[in-house]
Amino acid sequence: MATIPQGFTAIAPGLLTGRRVRLHPWTEADHAPFAALNADPVAMEFFPAPLTRAQSDALTVRINKAITQRGWGLWAAERLPADGRPALFMGFIGLGIPAADLPFQPCVEIGWRLARPFWGQGLATEGARLALRVGFEALALDDIVSFTTLRNTRSRAVMERLGMQESPAERFDHPSLPAGNPQRPHCLYRLPRARWSAAPQ
Repeated sequence: MATIPQGFTAIAPGLLTGRRVRLHPWTEADHAPFAALNADPVAMEFFPAPLTRAQSDALTVRINKAITQRGWGLWAAERLPADGRPALFMGFIGLGIPAADLPFQPCVEIGWRLARPFWGQGLATEGARLALRVGFEALALDDIVSFTTLRNTRSRAVMERLGMQESPAERFDHPSLPAGNPQRPHCLYRLPRARWSAAPQ
């Protein structure tokens, strides 16, 4: 079981900026593209359903409230300017504390949700590496987890590229999904700080 950091932790902006990706607190301008992402049935394939604009905006408010309170969370992610192109909102990448009652809590999870134009370019992996660095260096976490439905091979591939390893004994049925839902069986991946520290950064 992880020890959850208490109070507010200031995160240096340099920890949130990579070669192509920058993570930052949400702005009003992020709401509309995030709503478009959440309304995309392909991007939301492994979630219970796409979100309405009101649901997406409410989610944005909850996410940003957590960042304001803790100093960290599921940051808005943008593709940095390149080749004359402007910075572009991609979705979110970051760290969170699951709201559902899960069998492996307490824990801090790493997660991401990107719009389809940003898939297949290594951007989720690059941004997630920034979030891992925050978790292990700034928050001094001993362990970071990630989980998804068994069928979500794209996210599972990102987890593996991050050096996370599945814990087959900890597979579980997500309590927020009804029995019989094909998305309910979930896998859990873990990354201990010792393994992260031993890998090339």
